[in-house]
Amino acid sequence: MDINLLHDKPDFIPQIANWYNNQWGDIDDGAGLQNRDTAALAIKLADYLNIDTVPLMLVATKNRELVAAAQLRFQENKTYPENSHWLGGVYVSESHRGNGTARTLIESILSKAKQLGIQQLYLQTEDLSGGLYKKMGWQAVEEVKYCGVHVLIMQLDLIPINIRS
Repeated sequence: MDINLLHDKPDFIPQIANWYNNQWGDIDDGAGLQNRDTAALAIKLADYLNIDTVPLMLVATKNRELVAAAQLRFQENKTYPENSHWLGGVYVSESHRGNGTARTLIESILSKAKQLGIQQLYLQTEDLSGGLYKKMGWQAVEEVKYCGVHVLIMQLDLIPINIRS
């Protein structure tokens, strides 16, 4: 499996937009259930074509086929500060789930975040148990209802806190 920046694989944007729309397209923004448009998502994903600044996206490929994507972004949940950094949009194609693809991609995002000097990341997941994220050391912060969906907010410190005696 190869991990690349979306910047280096922009032709994958339509497929990622389709994945995202199929997985998370129906949202309740407080004004009722709405379906986001795949074309609008593709335009928004162009914001992730960065190399060394947030927002950015990593994509995983196997034999040149796109198999997964994940974002490093600002403020995914509006109840958190605007300057908070988030892991988001983690998606693995159905045919590649259960074989470590998500873990590898998340580890790559964490490495990139550290390179950028990010000290703390948040995420939100519909898996209220924490699932893979809990296994990877993420800590539960709170359960909230966001865009009509119950989610678990989790946090991970990337820079160890030095405790002085």
